[in-house]
Amino acid sequence: MTARFDLPEADAFTRTYWDAAAEGRLLLRRCRVEGCRAVHHYPREFCPRCWSDDVTWEPATGRATLYTWSVVHRNDLPPFGGRVPYVAAVVELAEGPRMMTEVTDCAEPDLRIGMPLTVHFRTEPRPDGAGDGGYAIPVFRPAP
Repeated sequence: MTARFDLPEADAFTRTYWDAAAEGRLLLRRCRVEGCRAVHHYPREFCPRCWSDDVTWEPATGRATLYTWSVVHRNDLPPFGGRVPYVAAVVELAEGPRMMTEVTDCAEPDLRIGMPLTVHFRTEPRPDGAGDGGYAIPVFRPAP
């Protein structure tokens, strides 16, 4: 079996995130310390602003704007080679954090800094055939 570099390795901490993604929901982490309340992504067990471990999961709106991108025309790692060209991007979520992701359903000439985007989830089958639906990976496309 070919190694997959694009699939998550859910653990006890990130399972909540990946389970929500499988349901079509994007979760973020928010600090509960009064005076901080920072929202962050990627999920961590502590607040990267004040270092408190009093953080909780909360739903994101799924709205974002395009911060930057690069169109990848060659990638030799499986399964990326079968996806080229694809748009590797950083989006700024409506809640504030930036997220590395992919922009789909948008022609390269139509990409613009600041363009409104919305989350959707690409389903990837599990490489071992186990499970009942594979992995849901949050990606973004132009907002309607």
